[in-house]
Amino acid sequence: MAYGQMAMVYDHLMAHAPYEKWVEFTEEMFKEHEKSIHHIADLGCGTGEITTLLAKKGYQIVGVDYSEEMLTLAESKAMENNVSVTWLHQDIRSLDGLENLDAAVSYCDVMNYITEPEDIKATFHNVYQSLKQDGLFLFDVHHLDYILDHYINQTFAEVTDEASYIWFCSPGEELGEMYHDLTFFYLMNEKYERFDEQHHQQTYSINFYKEILEDVGFKNVKVYADFNTKQSNIDDNTARIFFSAVK
Repeated sequence: MAYGQMAMVYDHLMAHAPYEKWVEFTEEMFKEHEKSIHHIADLGCGTGEITTLLAKKGYQIVGVDYSEEMLTLAESKAMENNVSVTWLHQDIRSLDGLENLDAAVSYCDVMNYITEPEDIKATFHNVYQSLKQDGLFLFDVHHLDYILDHYINQTFAEVTDEASYIWFCSPGEELGEMYHDLTFFYLMNEKYERFDEQHHQQTYSINFYKEILEDVGFKNVKVYADFNTKQSNIDDNTARIFFSAVK
């Protein structure tokens, strides 16, 4: 899924997202990995919030995204923060050109936009090939039970002076499949412009992702609840599942 017009309002609507928690989780996982980590990739980097925060901490980082609009905003953000990031316009389902990475991260729904099992396997394989031996792969997905209880057949809305949205979440044909129908109103040149987007997501069981990771060749696959850096019990209130896997 390539974010189109939504790119220009994405940061405004995600202003309260806990990006620092993703960074804290990442650095804790790096520390537990007990390997030197310098060269990393942020897969599905969006407007570069997490990418820029990691770059500010001194990592040599590549930001990869399928949306040119998102990458344009990400590049501006890195320049404003005076950090160096390499930006790569690619679909991570056919990721190419990266090698000998110490780690790769992919957060904030990215993997849920990869809806077909064969594409998930291709993505994991691409990441595996991009990592050096003992390289670390970190990503998160929606918890299947949580979206069934809290997302599907729900309506969400937010209204601010600058931008507003209405978001309808409807089920697809498969368990864990969702369609997000979004209508945005964004203040431009003293009048509100409307645009609409539909986003398609799919989440699977924990074992589904673990089996594909292991089938591709990853080892030492670990699972975490939300931003807890200790392997912990996952319950109905867990919103995000985090995975850690080693090449």
